[in-house]
Amino acid sequence: MPREFSRIDRIGDQMQRELAQLIQREVKDPRVGMVTVNAVKVSRDLGYADIYVSLLTTEELTEESPEVRESLAVLNKAAGFLRGQIGRAMKLRVTPQLRFHFDALLGHSRHMDNLIREAVGDKPAVDRDDPESDS
Repeated sequence: MPREFSRIDRIGDQMQRELAQLIQREVKDPRVGMVTVNAVKVSRDLGYADIYVSLLTTEELTEESPEVRESLAVLNKAAGFLRGQIGRAMKLRVTPQLRFHFDALLGHSRHMDNLIREAVGDKPAVDRDDPESDS
């Protein structure tokens, strides 16, 4: 019977949970703001881990936004500290180098949702109050 998740996937999931807690509790720099760790992709040789983060704000952000650049710079500077903390918490023999990236998927999904709402409108696809639809 094949395994459901590979070891690399399990390490990535655990790293995502640990990083979310560490960034929230240990990184005290006010330039970071409200960061959400969306995904962690670990290389097969455990050499690198690409961490995809998004920022919780009201305006639409891109990778060129000053808030995003500043937060990524702070996180990449704190990568050595975070790597050490993850190594202790997860007890890995080899702890990957951490590389932080902005995850623009949230902005794309908002944009697509707005386009769909403009095209279809806010009315439901099926009218639930229609008595003829019950029969």
